[in-house]
Amino acid sequence: MQDQTINTAGHPGLTLVLGGTGKIGHRVVERLAGRGVATRAASRAGHPAFDWTDRRGWNAVLDGAVAAYISYAPDLAIPGATDTVRAFVERAVEQGVERLVLLSGRGEDEAQHCERIVQSAGVEWTVVRASWFSQNFSEGAFLDMVLGGAVTLPAGDVKEPFVDADDIADVAVAALTEEGHHGQVYEVTGPRCLTFAEAVCEISTAAGREIQYVQIPQEAFLAGVAESGAPDDLAWLLDYLFATVLDGRNAQTCDGVQRVLGRAPRDFAEYARRSAATGIWGGLSANKAAVA
Repeated sequence: MQDQTINTAGHPGLTLVLGGTGKIGHRVVERLAGRGVATRAASRAGHPAFDWTDRRGWNAVLDGAVAAYISYAPDLAIPGATDTVRAFVERAVEQGVERLVLLSGRGEDEAQHCERIVQSAGVEWTVVRASWFSQNFSEGAFLDMVLGGAVTLPAGDVKEPFVDADDIADVAVAALTEEGHHGQVYEVTGPRCLTFAEAVCEISTAAGREIQYVQIPQEAFLAGVAESGAPDDLAWLLDYLFATVLDGRNAQTCDGVQRVLGRAPRDFAEYARRSAATGIWGGLSANKAAVA
């Protein structure tokens, strides 16, 4: 995508999207482009390249930016994320960024430390605090389990209001391009809470094939993650999320999507039907898609 020169708010300059090829980031980029917003999608493979671990490249991606969407990979809870985010926010403000939108996580103390960094930066800010992404089952860590017919996790009976990545992106784009969102923390969730077993059942129904949820002990899950060759930071994050965050603290819905977009959030069943229709999970929906 080529940089343009004017964003929809009428200010000269670019809107920078960190993680512009990620689950949420690429959706944000697509929506900004649809609104005619001057956008720079930043990633390790981008031009200029962006890497959280290499601060030498930060000035180049910030050049000309007046607004920035900040998404830290793999998660703001990772040790060291707070210092890195603080350094980036300071650099962004020095370079002339006037509006910051941070993607944060519900129930994560470390993420809220990063929120406070953005809130005290001296520029316009919005926090989008999200629950677990529905798309983790189709674009993330759980896809291979779904394809294998058994989602094996230590999630227990705790309920989670899974949120659709499209809703997160819609909220982020509104905060980046519209007035009235400065100083707001939007907790974005789906419209109802489901256990992981119930979510997998929805996926199984939509895909038209048997997919089971299998409850396993935390230790066995972590051993499997290690055997899979997953990066250490991902293994640490999954341990943290299932052992700490998924303890019931987030087992309620919030109204962030409604407050920003004036409509209800997308339901998990809708997400499952839409994803199954693409053929990503195989089964009857994949056969129908192939015939079509």
